[in-house]
Amino acid sequence: MNPLPSDWAIKHRANFCAATHRPFVAGEYFYTLLYHDADGYRREDLSEEAWRNRNENIRPFSFWKSRYDPLPPKLPEPVPREDAEQLFRRLMASNNPPANACYVLAAMLERKRVLKQVNTEQTANGRVLIYEQGTTGDVFVVPDPQLRLEEVESVQTEVTELLRGAVKTE
Repeated sequence: MNPLPSDWAIKHRANFCAATHRPFVAGEYFYTLLYHDADGYRREDLSEEAWRNRNENIRPFSFWKSRYDPLPPKLPEPVPREDAEQLFRRLMASNNPPANACYVLAAMLERKRVLKQVNTEQTANGRVLIYEQGTTGDVFVVPDPQLRLEEVESVQTEVTELLRGAVKTE
């Protein structure tokens, strides 16, 4: 049901402006522009100066303003374990991601403040939700499967089983 099976892989947040190539400074505001073309989604991060000087005739699919915070150094994980975010990433990267499970995982990660919904767009295949992972700046395009109330419990069970299975596979 995912209309964008291989299009989700959008590059990480940049550490510099795509137009001026000037590095972002901690606390600086910048704009993320998401374009949709024949090859999928393309991300550009622009400084406020580049945003003001851009060609307004070229319209992005979606855009939003964020504050730049450099990534902290990554600490090694003592025991690698697949958590909800890793499961979500793995499912989204698969050839045929389960739309319902991805949608529920995205909502769960949004409640835990791991993902932030930055926009909603309407496509020919239905509504899609655009999420950004706060620390890495990764962007995910998640189709809204239009779950009905009677489907929620079975999808929650599916996600629970996927998480249990992910922990057991180590």
